[in-house]
Amino acid sequence: MFLACGISLMAQSHPSADNSDGGVNEVPSTLGQRHYENSLMVGIGATNILDTYISPEDYTGMELRLLGQSTRWLKKHRSWKRTFTHMGTVAFASPRADNIDYLSGMYTFDLAYRHIWQLNNGLWLEAGAQAEAGLGFLYNTRNSNNPAQARLYMNLGPSAAASYSPLLFGKLITLRYEVAVPLVGVLFSPNYGQSYYEIFSRGNYDHNIVPTTPLSAPTLRHSFTADIPFRRASLRIGYLGDCQQAKVNDLKYHTYSHLFIIGYVKNL
Repeated sequence: MFLACGISLMAQSHPSADNSDGGVNEVPSTLGQRHYENSLMVGIGATNILDTYISPEDYTGMELRLLGQSTRWLKKHRSWKRTFTHMGTVAFASPRADNIDYLSGMYTFDLAYRHIWQLNNGLWLEAGAQAEAGLGFLYNTRNSNNPAQARLYMNLGPSAAASYSPLLFGKLITLRYEVAVPLVGVLFSPNYGQSYYEIFSRGNYDHNIVPTTPLSAPTLRHSFTADIPFRRASLRIGYLGDCQQAKVNDLKYHTYSHLFIIGYVKNL
């Protein structure tokens, strides 16, 4: 089950393209002349964490996330762009009894290549592929048996976006929706009842590197943002939803994050 979950990209003014047949246009030269776009954002909101290796209970709390993005339009193919995204996350969560705490940390990096199309009504569409890797931990402050869990994964899947730039209050505001859904990947997981001492000290491998698909790890990250021009940059505000799930080795894991994000975008 997916929870409604949004991270964003790109703030800029898009000129309309002239196409008499009403079809889809190639990216106009004015966009192709833009080489780079950098953004830095902060997200804060609610999180829900479950990891049955540590506890059968859901933990809820607050999450803080720092996001950086760098986008480059490819010089030889102006209708393609490449985007790097870095995210650093820290979360604190507690169960209903509020007598134990989870401390969670995660760093993720993804690389996306997307083709860009512009429709005559000012709507921009993007579609392509995205590769992502993540490394992190989950620590239970009171659990003496299996107090921590490592996070390590890599995945690959489609990525898409849609942007629209209406004129509001004399400014060209960029509205953007972006979504990514992994299709294949691998992740690290101890097996049910297996300790980290067995894995790393005794070298007892027990299906600890697990292939994943949408059946075993249904995952979704999506966002909706608005970029508001301000002097030579843009203010970005919006929503980021991140739904990470896995059921492998008779263990269940999920992290559902709903974040308000704010930051700036700079074209170079």
